Amino acid sequence: MRHRKYTFKIGRTSEHRRSLLANAVCSLFKAGRITTTVQKAKEIRRLAEKTITLAKTGTLHARRQAISTLKQKDTVAELFSTVMPRYADRDSGYTRIMRLGKRLGDAAEMCILELIPAAPAGLVATNDPAAPAAAAPATPADKTA
Repeated sequence: MRHRKYTFKIGRTSEHRRSLLANAVCSLFKAGRITTTVQKAKEIRRLAEKTITLAKTGTLHARRQAISTLKQKDTVAELFSTVMPRYADRDSGYTRIMRLGKRLGDAAEMCILELIPAAPAGLVATNDPAAPAAAAPATPADKTA
């Protein structure tokens, strides 16, 4: 029985799947966003978030693990130098999937997978009531001439 056995297959061999996912994750790190099908995007997101979390440790061992997964040393160097510092304060949720609708040729569900931009330093990203509230912008009625 295959109950609860999740495997991303999409009609490819395991070597083809691994290289497809590695190349897609590298494209995501280089470009910041990619357009793909929803099923591929969900699997790419899993690998991308694991890789960013791995990069946050910043060790040589983590770098070698990322190289063995992604197979592109220049992309791993970019991951450790530019992508990882943006998410130093974030625990998870580094990517976002925005659905686009169906593709004309085969009616596959398409989407945009993108890296979430880092929050500005002054803004609080949580809904914690104890956190200081951001200053409200002044309205034109408050100004007197």
